Amino acid sequence: MTATPGFTGDANPYGGGDPYADYRTADFPFTHHVNLADRRLGAGVIAANDEFFAQRENLLVPGRAEFDPERFGHKGKIMDGWETRRRRGVGAGHPWPAADDHDWALVRLGAPGVVRGIVVDTAHFRGNYPQAVSVEGACVPGSPSPEELLGDDVKWTPLVPRTPVGGHAANGFAVSVEQRLTHLRVNQHPDGGIARLRVYGEVVPDPAWLAALGTFDVVALENGGGVEDASDLFYSPATNTIQPGRSRKMDDGWETRRRRDRGNDWIRYRLAAQAEIRAIGIDTAYLKGNSAGWASVSVRDGEGGEWREILPRTRLQPDTDHRFVLPEPAVGTHARVDIFPDGGISRLRLFGSLTRQGASELAGRHRELGG
Repeated sequence: MTATPGFTGDANPYGGGDPYADYRTADFPFTHHVNLADRRLGAGVIAANDEFFAQRENLLVPGRAEFDPERFGHKGKIMDGWETRRRRGVGAGHPWPAADDHDWALVRLGAPGVVRGIVVDTAHFRGNYPQAVSVEGACVPGSPSPEELLGDDVKWTPLVPRTPVGGHAANGFAVSVEQRLTHLRVNQHPDGGIARLRVYGEVVPDPAWLAALGTFDVVALENGGGVEDASDLFYSPATNTIQPGRSRKMDDGWETRRRRDRGNDWIRYRLAAQAEIRAIGIDTAYLKGNSAGWASVSVRDGEGGEWREILPRTRLQPDTDHRFVLPEPAVGTHARVDIFPDGGISRLRLFGSLTRQGASELAGRHRELGG
């Protein structure tokens, strides 16, 4: 559990021009995982002890924080983040906050899972960021209220110890706690502002819920599917293709650069567990002049299994939700979609159910991680 070194202390006051010109960031090794705190998955900031200057909900807004130097309200500077008032001591003789004084926010993860890394982004908080942050996690079933989460019977596990952070910086922390989590408690010591929170990890779904559903999308992020690799990530991430719901705009799908060779582009997926696939959905919503021309889908069973084509190369139409019923179920643990020659798709759906082996393995992992 270590922070990226060097991001401590104040940033320079804003001097005009591009506010991100002096922003401090780094390449973090865990950002290839899904953001478990994505609003599209159902994440939310459900409570905070203070949000005097800026609302807690800003923490999970997609995209980077924006800065308007002229934007002020009746309470002061309006920031694109979560910002609390300045803490004070007990009296004139001791006007400073106590050593353990801090502000907190409760975050419901969009999908329960194992956290691999956290980014606490203090963009544009140059002299009003927290001195330090800490993060805890808990696994609480159902839809608990803030009062229930703050009860004495909830066990909170430290994910990031109290660690100094820097202003106007992406403060990254690797997490090594092997535990299924549903909620986080983000603490800033003693007060200040955080622009964005990103929580990267692996989804661990509830096996009882999937069993009750019977047939579901076995590659969806919310159900434990994931992207392992892709040929091209030039315009947008491949994980967009397994996000919930339909795409709402062109960059909410996966689009590749234009090929000038005789090859093709592809994405490789890991399914929630071994599954029996019976139907396929390929959506090209909002991809009108740049959708893939053709697509095929293959599966393999196990890491060393052979790829087997279950949907042959098929013509796709722009801005269309295509549906295919397979002539017979296909069993696999991984899937691959190939598009020809390039372009993009917005969503891939693989409808089916877990095999007995897949359900057993998923239930075992769920137990091991404390679910």
